Amino acid sequence: MVCSMTGFGRSEVTEGQRKYVVELKSVNNRYLDMNIKMPKKFNAFEAAIRSELKNYMKRGKVDVFISYEDFSESESKVKYNKAIAGEYYAYLKEMAEDFGLDNDVRISVLSRFPEVFTMEEEELDEEEVWGGIKKALDQAGSQFLESRKREGQFLCQDLFEKLDGMKENVEYITVRSPEIIEEYKAKLREKIQDLLEDKQVDENRLAMEVTLYADKICVDEELTRLRSHIEATRDTLKEGDDKDGIGRKLDFLAQEMNREANTILSKSTDLKISDRGIALKTDIEKVREQIQNIE
Repeated sequence: MVCSMTGFGRSEVTEGQRKYVVELKSVNNRYLDMNIKMPKKFNAFEAAIRSELKNYMKRGKVDVFISYEDFSESESKVKYNKAIAGEYYAYLKEMAEDFGLDNDVRISVLSRFPEVFTMEEEELDEEEVWGGIKKALDQAGSQFLESRKREGQFLCQDLFEKLDGMKENVEYITVRSPEIIEEYKAKLREKIQDLLEDKQVDENRLAMEVTLYADKICVDEELTRLRSHIEATRDTLKEGDDKDGIGRKLDFLAQEMNREANTILSKSTDLKISDRGIALKTDIEKVREQIQNIE
């Protein structure tokens, strides 16, 4: 199955009193580039998250958003720091004695000093939390992969149509090329006869000139390689994805097709072949653009 590099997936998973939300978005990129945004308390899971998501993607710039809610209201608790409160009280008492003031320290005053009361988050049950995160990742990843596959089907259909058009142009050039030589031979014979008037044309000399011309414009090798690249592209699309993705292979084939089309155009002395060569290059460029979307 061919996959596009454009995809989207989202999931919400509720486990007990906790809710996990994972959202995945991706666009084209030469390599796999994951940008993960999540609560700081999940930083310990980052390596595991990246490893899990690689099951659903090979290339692309992927934005990963993970959010988390705890409805148990036990996520944090108040901590009374008795030692710190004692130090504050001791210093206040000392100040009162030093300056001959009444010691009017009340609990309401002492409690306002920094660090007397602090909020502490309870430690997460890592195994339980990871179970929720993983479940949300897998659900979002599956949806994400399906969206890439659907887009990949449309890309394949479009690419097959363009490959058919390219093959048609190749076959036209294949048929047209021998005709050009015959036309050149007829025109050359006619010119020689006009110049020589009643004298007989030297057939050997004519054959030599035609052979030199044929060698100069011959594109048989280019057409053969072009057919091979078109079929290789078609076969690769039919076979679908592999462990490394097929985008890079398809991009290489498109570059080779473009090289052959350029050579055909450079050798062309015929307007009809030039027109087909330009159409061929246009289709190849469209194919290259589409291939950039394939994983």
